[in-house]
Amino acid sequence: MKIGILGAGHIGKALARLLAEAGHEVGISNSRGPDTLRDLTAQLGHGVKAFNSEDAARFGELVIETIPFGKYANLPAVQMEGKIVIDTANYYPQRDGQIDLGGLSESAFIAHHLKGARVVKAFNTIASAHLEAQGDVNKPLDERRAIFIAGDDQAAKDVVTDLIEQIGFAAVDTGSLEDSKVQQPGTPIYGPDLTATQAREALKQKS
Repeated sequence: MKIGILGAGHIGKALARLLAEAGHEVGISNSRGPDTLRDLTAQLGHGVKAFNSEDAARFGELVIETIPFGKYANLPAVQMEGKIVIDTANYYPQRDGQIDLGGLSESAFIAHHLKGARVVKAFNTIASAHLEAQGDVNKPLDERRAIFIAGDDQAAKDVVTDLIEQIGFAAVDTGSLEDSKVQQPGTPIYGPDLTATQAREALKQKS
């Protein structure tokens, strides 16, 4: 699969490496342009390409947006229309400024902005160092580190679930984009190192 990654921070770099190693064609972008990513793509290897954000979104059959939440207006919405978009962002008012979400979850807000995109929330509750190190394709799914996902499009969630399993983790579904509020910063499941079994038990206790 061709995967475009918007954002070359810690999560973006980790996902680029893991997905490229899993055999996908990966393109990555940042806010400063592809020339500033040459060293990174050389370091990542596996044919990872450097793009600007519009071209990365155009390149990807699936797009991962991992830019700071406060920069959401910079997302190339036109190029993302109709595509599965993994939203990894978290809203931190002290960093992003005050943003009126209109009562929506962070990812529902992003989906409203990216009209026509098939948004799935994922990779927002795990530290980049853990993402780099904790995946293990040799473990049974229930014993793998959980990656929480949420979305309104089941087929899109199935694709994201498969990608998560390919890089050695297990997807645990929290429900719709509105339900993704349970995995936002400050919630009990934001951050802890949980196996898939432990994660499902934690969600049951909240219901």
